[in-house]
Amino acid sequence: MIPISDDVPSRTVPLVTIGLIGANVAVFLYQASLGISADPRAASIAQAFVMEFGAIPCRLSGGCPAVDGFPHPVVTIFTAMFLHGGLFHVGGNMLYLWIFGNNVEDTLGHGRFLLFYLASGIAAAFAQTFVNPDSTVPMIGASGAVSGVLGAYLFLFPYARVLVLLIFGFFIRPVYVPAIVVLGFWIVVQFVNGLITVSAAAHGGGEAGGTAWFAHIGGFLAGIVLLFLIRRWRGGRL
Repeated sequence: MIPISDDVPSRTVPLVTIGLIGANVAVFLYQASLGISADPRAASIAQAFVMEFGAIPCRLSGGCPAVDGFPHPVVTIFTAMFLHGGLFHVGGNMLYLWIFGNNVEDTLGHGRFLLFYLASGIAAAFAQTFVNPDSTVPMIGASGAVSGVLGAYLFLFPYARVLVLLIFGFFIRPVYVPAIVVLGFWIVVQFVNGLITVSAAAHGGGEAGGTAWFAHIGGFLAGIVLLFLIRRWRGGRL
């Protein structure tokens, strides 16, 4: 299922959501330019950029401090949120952020939404680090923070209708599906893949790059918790 839009109108212009999308796209274009420059070392330069500004679990856990200590591991949690591994990676994250972020921002307000987004990303990074603290593979992408947005949306608008593309081989059809089904299916997929990853590692699968499934799970759960904390802080009103 590929989401296209939802039927929940926004009462305000989602300035933060638009700004985050713009920032992610701008950083991705710069990142991509490093790999396609005329410099014969372009590929290694692009990789070094990711290694420097991606969030590496073992650095966050203190297991493998960087040689020069720059940037600080905590800083990389934030810089990593704006790096992506490819066009489909950034495109998918920004699509989900655009569809679901505007309504969460509309509910929380611009400032609180920005703090909520960043806090979800922080929780996502530490969730992945907790599961694999010795990993030297850099975590990059807005997926963890966006997962927090999805968690909040699920609780705020569980019965909103989401227009999705259903794809079965050559059969492609747009249909409306309740948000609770779309996002419920999404989080189940994250849990299943996370368990598969842990099982593979336990049976000698070793460390490999790929999707940080537990960052998605951690961000999603953090989004739900943060939503309820904000609601309690504001006296039960959002």
